[in-house]
Amino acid sequence: MAITFKRKQGRSVDDFQAYRRDVHAPLLFAIPEAKLIRRFVISYPIAAPNWPEPSYDALVETWFDSVEDIDALFFSENFLTKVDPDHINFIDLSTAQRIVSKELVVVE
Repeated sequence: MAITFKRKQGRSVDDFQAYRRDVHAPLLFAIPEAKLIRRFVISYPIAAPNWPEPSYDALVETWFDSVEDIDALFFSENFLTKVDPDHINFIDLSTAQRIVSKELVVVE
């Protein structure tokens, strides 16, 4: 699963990244369903003068063994009551884009 989103208006880039790392990630990884996550990567844009500015502030990539595991995490009561409500504190929810996908490795 890949998710892109912009930070909440009024949050600096540094504050957004620190909140995501120091507050939100611990909430996620404290719930037992987080054990279903096989790999978790957050990418933040960097200055790249020859490239256009991205339309988002973060790309979150999360690996699972199955779609059922994705559902077990994101639709669990723990996620819905402990993790999901925190998103409004640092994300502009209207910008969130998600894709559930199967990876095809072309070059490794």
